[in-house]
Amino acid sequence: MQNEAGADPEGRDLLEVWIDQDLCTGDGICAQYAPEVFELDIDGLAYVKSGDDELLQTPGATTPVPPTLLRDVADSAKECPGDCIHVRRVSDSVEVYGPDAA
Repeated sequence: MQNEAGADPEGRDLLEVWIDQDLCTGDGICAQYAPEVFELDIDGLAYVKSGDDELLQTPGATTPVPPTLLRDVADSAKECPGDCIHVRRVSDSVEVYGPDAA
């Protein structure tokens, strides 16, 4: 559950992740780290999945990052050879992991 400040009940910032398929190299590292969040499609590119395991193929589609999977999603963004995984805060859209993180 989200409060108005974009945090969960424990006060953690809510995060979302998206993949830039134009930069995806199809290595599948993300799906190895966090198969609950990422999946390779038949086109060989990685996509994020919704909470109910649906592949989100719309360009720029985002999905929430479950707090229990934050480390795996962050590691995916750090290790991605295509630098195409973007993790940002929901409250202000600031990227916290990925190629545009400060």
